[in-house]
Amino acid sequence: QVQLVESGGGLVQPGGSPRLSCAASLRNFRLYAIGWYRQAPGKQRELVAAISSGGSTNYADSVKGRFTISRDNAKNTVYLQMNSLKPGDTAVYYCNIKVGMVDYWGQGTQVTVSS
Repeated sequence: QVQLVESGGGLVQPGGSPRLSCAASLRNFRLYAIGWYRQAPGKQRELVAAISSGGSTNYADSVKGRFTISRDNAKNTVYLQMNSLKPGDTAVYYCNIKVGMVDYWGQGTQVTVSS
């Protein structure tokens, strides 16, 4: 059973720079790509950033230059460094891993950008 646990969300002022963490209980974590998604109220869940097993990254256009995804395979953890936050970044943020044909999701962490 794969478990993903996100942390690091909360209420953040515009321009803030929180870092989200996703800790995974998964053997051979280093072999898997991990994605960060977000879902704002009334909107579909969207991919924010992803990192491959080899460390290649890709980002949604809306966060390019502001967010950075990274991984620490020794800690089975993926991070999402978010900078220059805007109210439009308010959402529940989820991490995702696909193992075989199965998608696993964490419980999500709420990020609210407001003054």
